[in-house]
Amino acid sequence: MSIAAVLIVKNEQDHLRACLETLFWVDEVVVVDAGSTDGTREIAREFTDRVVVEDDWQGFGIQRRRAEALVTSDWILMVDADERVTPALRESIQAALSEGAMAIYTLPRLSWCFGAFIRHSGWYPDRVARLYPRSRAGYNAALVHEKLENPEDLPVRPLEGDLLHYTYRDLRHYLEKSAHYAQAWAEQRAARGKRGSLAAGIGHGIGCFLRMYLLKAGFLDGRQGLLLALLSAHSTFAKYADLWIRTRTSPPPEDGVTDR
Repeated sequence: MSIAAVLIVKNEQDHLRACLETLFWVDEVVVVDAGSTDGTREIAREFTDRVVVEDDWQGFGIQRRRAEALVTSDWILMVDADERVTPALRESIQAALSEGAMAIYTLPRLSWCFGAFIRHSGWYPDRVARLYPRSRAGYNAALVHEKLENPEDLPVRPLEGDLLHYTYRDLRHYLEKSAHYAQAWAEQRAARGKRGSLAAGIGHGIGCFLRMYLLKAGFLDGRQGLLLALLSAHSTFAKYADLWIRTRTSPPPEDGVTDR
């Protein structure tokens, strides 16, 4: 059974090399670039000649589908540039493929954030379905928070060994990514006719904090756990606030005059 590592990237020169170096054992590497302006493509071409530019961004789901369509191997391992396949995970993947069973496999993801690996807060073992047979499963077309679809109801099995995730460079990076996801989430919900409210944002934000910090034992992650719970609550509120602005507020008057 042949296997391809598949990545969708944009401006990932700081991460990409380290990621690809952990994928030396796969049969094929496919990289779809969304229009990088740094050295991402040059780094990718050091490891593979399967580098394609698709810069008319239509969302994460569509971009992953484009990447899937380029694969010729039997199996796909979907990886992000800020992730690393550990030796233990590699061995687990190879053992699963040698068995020849048709299944979708989930990988335990361990995230490094603000100076520490996060082992609680609902972040670990953040299992993600990333290894799947190319002809039997594939990603949906969601703009954000895309998911792997399993139309044939294949069994879902866990693998051992961590997929390391170096998620945020700093606070600014977190806030930028959070704002991007909030915007995409609100756009998607508004397109479906959903409406938002600030009360819903406050309620979901508070619920997010309590769930992460108390129910998911984020306090065991120390100061990083507290910071993540607070930031996650803010991000949750922000996406509902964005939806409220889009669906319940009025646009400015065309002539700029508020009183007549």
